Amino acid sequence: MAQKIGRRKTTSQKSARGQASRRKDGRYWSARVTKESDALDLEGGVFSLNDPKRIAASLKRSAERSSRRKAEPYRSALSMLTFYINRAGKNLSASRQRTLQRAKIELRRQFSRD
Repeated sequence: MAQKIGRRKTTSQKSARGQASRRKDGRYWSARVTKESDALDLEGGVFSLNDPKRIAASLKRSAERSSRRKAEPYRSALSMLTFYINRAGKNLSASRQRTLQRAKIELRRQFSRD
């Protein structure tokens, strides 16, 4: 019986696979999760703010007001921030990464979790 020999994927095949995870309008599933998540009802543009204190305050407000979250407010807010950082991955600039990491620290302070 003949053995099947696997072929290596070409660059075009790899990029086609990546394209399959996009929705028809070109947006990623992670954007939909951020927008429609049961964890929080986020304020618009919260992750584009430049001040870590404002990011943390917005996440705290959203977490405390949300009736759809499943965990305590601190955990929901921190999870959403971590999710955003992880999904953005290599596309975040170093300064943006620092700002979001500082927002995590500020979130801990605002929830008195030092």
